[in-house]
Amino acid sequence: MENRQAVNLLQELAVPGRRATCFPPCDVPAVELNSLIPQEHLSEKLPELPEVAEGDIVRHYVSLSQRNMSVDTHFYPLGSCTMKYNPKRHERWANLSGLIDVHPLTDEAEMQGLLGILYEMQEMLAEIAGLPAVSLHPAAGAHGEFAALLTASAYFEAKGEHRTKVIFPASAHGTNPASASMAGYHCVQLKPSSTGFVNLEDLQQELGNDVAVFMITNPNTIGLFEKEILEITRMVHEAGGLVYIDGANMNAILGKTRPGDFGGDMMHYNIHKTFTGPHGAGGPGAGPIAVRDFLSDFLPGPVIEKVEHEPGKESFTLKTPRYSVGRLRSFLGNIGILLRGYFYIRTLGGKGLRQVAEHAVLNANYLLSQLKDVLEVPGGERCMHEFVASAKSWKQKGISAMDIAKRLLDYGFHAPTVYFPLVIPEAMMMEPTETESKQTLDHYVSAIKAILQEDPEYLHEAPYSTPVSRPDEVKAARNPILAWSPCDATKTCNATNPEEGAGASQTEAVSG
Repeated sequence: MENRQAVNLLQELAVPGRRATCFPPCDVPAVELNSLIPQEHLSEKLPELPEVAEGDIVRHYVSLSQRNMSVDTHFYPLGSCTMKYNPKRHERWANLSGLIDVHPLTDEAEMQGLLGILYEMQEMLAEIAGLPAVSLHPAAGAHGEFAALLTASAYFEAKGEHRTKVIFPASAHGTNPASASMAGYHCVQLKPSSTGFVNLEDLQQELGNDVAVFMITNPNTIGLFEKEILEITRMVHEAGGLVYIDGANMNAILGKTRPGDFGGDMMHYNIHKTFTGPHGAGGPGAGPIAVRDFLSDFLPGPVIEKVEHEPGKESFTLKTPRYSVGRLRSFLGNIGILLRGYFYIRTLGGKGLRQVAEHAVLNANYLLSQLKDVLEVPGGERCMHEFVASAKSWKQKGISAMDIAKRLLDYGFHAPTVYFPLVIPEAMMMEPTETESKQTLDHYVSAIKAILQEDPEYLHEAPYSTPVSRPDEVKAARNPILAWSPCDATKTCNATNPEEGAGASQTEAVSG
């Protein structure tokens, strides 16, 4: 049962004079603020902060959190994003005071324990990738792509080669061309393939001495392993280019195969996806990159090196690679997520990581087998860790992929990724991950089949169980309301218009 009062705005719950904390009288002589802070930095009046008790604050935020979906409360079949259960003991370990209380500017000698852990993380990521050199700097996947492309650019510059093009498949993640463009490259997209695989003839036509990097996700975005990956990497290498492996789908191949073994020269990890870590709403994330040895001198730095003093004695130091592209992030990236990934790998070991891939692929294929009779699956009868279904045939009957996705919220499931990749109409990308049970998958299948039997007109207004049903998402993105302000009593509050009443009450915001 929801506490409807608690979810009101804190400004609406405020009572003048109410406090969450009362401080004792000052026991030192009081000093006027304007004698300590220049007048131009002082506000003319106190901020209009809500005055509430601690209990009101706790109930407000806990009640709001109960309106959210999370991996702790719901199944997230969010294709390409790998939203899986985050083990709680890893959360506890990553929050040990000896780890989270280390200041980034602490002297190396005073944080040898942390540096030792991060060094081991570098080594484990290198082994899993089959690529010997690792930088932990990048803050997330797209940042890792950008860092790797800068590394490639520095490498070619050192060789005296002027290469200007980056090639990628039509089904590539949108961050691939964005990262390449930011790194100063001209982006070339291959033609969409009817098979879901890279068309070798199209690739050959684009290859030349101006190609720096071919970016490819393997398994790809359709959920298929590129069966010609060795030929693809051979072709790119013969043209003098480098192969970048988008590591977003490593969940499917952990312990089974390694990007370095099938020809990749560079890759990024999504630590928060592959090795678990709380993520969403833009972060936090971690996107370390692994590269071949001849690229190691160009990595973002510093990286961590182990120094052997004598048998049984060692220390760890930070070192900037010889031709490093520089520091792309403060200190060594998002250490909290790196630590969670470290504990995940240590917990499972090599055998456990292999089982992650086996169970992720098993779950995805089971889900595909249960849905293929009601939703077309253009990628075929088998998949890796995820698959893309199409609601194209249902769209003709008045039911869109968006209708299904929105209605799933009423059934207690987060929606799958919809309308991506763009090469499949009415796309619904589903990734169950290895952490879900058969019972959960069966309930999810039953929900989708039930939804497809409902009245299309009824589905157009779904969801019905959420505070907001179908907001104007385009307008929200282009014209966001990012600050609260009191309503003007002479005007009618309108939450959809930032010029009028940005501080509308929740009821007005929903109806507005």
